[in-house]
Amino acid sequence: MTMTQWDQNELEAYPLTGRFLANRVRAELTAEEKRVLETSVDEVEVFDRTRRILTQGEVYNHSTILIDGLVMRTIEGADRRHGISIQVPGDFVDLHCFALKRLDHNLDTVGPVRLGYVRHSRLREIMDHYPKLARILWFATLVDAAIHREWVMKLEQLTVPKRLAHVFAENWYRLRLVGLGDENGFASPLNQAVLSELVGATPIHVSRALKDLRERGIADFSRGRIDLPDREKLYEFAAFDPDYLYGTKGFDPGSENG
Repeated sequence: MTMTQWDQNELEAYPLTGRFLANRVRAELTAEEKRVLETSVDEVEVFDRTRRILTQGEVYNHSTILIDGLVMRTIEGADRRHGISIQVPGDFVDLHCFALKRLDHNLDTVGPVRLGYVRHSRLREIMDHYPKLARILWFATLVDAAIHREWVMKLEQLTVPKRLAHVFAENWYRLRLVGLGDENGFASPLNQAVLSELVGATPIHVSRALKDLRERGIADFSRGRIDLPDREKLYEFAAFDPDYLYGTKGFDPGSENG
């Protein structure tokens, strides 16, 4: 996609954290607060394949911002892994860990990722000296909670094809918020096995659902790409209303600069 000059400037100035809450409340941050956040990342790590980065129940002394790639929250069931949300670039994937020290779920990468680590001691300094930045970090955790509630409801209410459509719609909208994807879809490392974990269905049911979406002209999934030719039809079929994602009022993911 063609990014706005504002987006380009943000990423040039803040290459590690420039997507944090973009097209949400990032505009409320001063240049000093953005600098504090950027310099708080004291280590960057790259993984070229899927792996677990945080394990349920283990104690951690840092929180992680996703710079590039996708991360999935997961819970291990008796016989399979269950995906409970997807994180996109710009997300702090485990701010909960700052308050709780250990998580009640795992965090797994989906394909290659680049991660930045912020020590909890640094987050405590931010809480003490930068109250507005602290509030915005809190905002990020509240958005995560809103996403979780939406997923719980949609998993209960929707058929498998509609659950998949909702995953695609949410992922696309959130990527567009941070300047990724394009007007007609997005590149993605998701595969049918991961999709089955995200929507609570067998790979066979997911395969049938993907065929249904393709035949309806709603979504065309292939390895490495999800095409979404009709945004309105997608939203209606998935019962997707992006209000719970708290994007900036007037944000249009279908526009070239959206």
